[in-house]
Amino acid sequence: MIQIQVAGMKNFQPPPDYSHIQLPERPKLQFKDKVPTYPSNLKPPKMSKRLTFMRGPEPIHTEFIHKQYGIVALCGGRLHSGHIEMIRMTINRKMDPSKMFAVWRIDSPWQPLTRKGQGKRMGGGKGAIDHYVVPIKAGRVIVELGGKCEFEQALPFLKEVAHILPFKAKATSYELMEAEKIEEKRLKNANINPYTAEYVIRNNMGGCHTWISPSDKKWYFKYV
Repeated sequence: MIQIQVAGMKNFQPPPDYSHIQLPERPKLQFKDKVPTYPSNLKPPKMSKRLTFMRGPEPIHTEFIHKQYGIVALCGGRLHSGHIEMIRMTINRKMDPSKMFAVWRIDSPWQPLTRKGQGKRMGGGKGAIDHYVVPIKAGRVIVELGGKCEFEQALPFLKEVAHILPFKAKATSYELMEAEKIEEKRLKNANINPYTAEYVIRNNMGGCHTWISPSDKKWYFKYV
């Protein structure tokens, strides 16, 4: 078998420039307290479910500060200390601290959830505090990762963490999020069907106000 070597023109793209990125002194995720600290003379307060803390879109923490990579929630939910510790352990173990850094974008667990003992009868007042959680809304940035690395290097372990979370979440980058916003705007402008969910609900078509929930009247089936 005869092999003929052929010289061709190669056009490799230059690697991205990360000279402007400075790594912090502590690149890994820090431990978060399981229980909030209260003054010694204050009894830990109890709280109702407050499901509104999870409903609807996140109004503030929706953008990447470092404009690189991270994990974003796709729907509402709650994270307790076990989930937060899983995120911290997985990312710290699999990231390269000499090239990458990670930062939290969520608070420590602060909302108390109560529970009664098994086999207790009805009544007797509100149960004791069982554990604390941090509520998450759709679109909330949970963890941000940056450094002198490409998205393909961080994607495997970010995707692993996103799949284990108790609600839908995705590993994404700043460029992908900007492209999604542009595509959403393009689809909205290119839509020729006037009967959108917002139009139908605003005009009470088919008497839909009698059976849809108040949150659907506010967000038009977007955040279920």
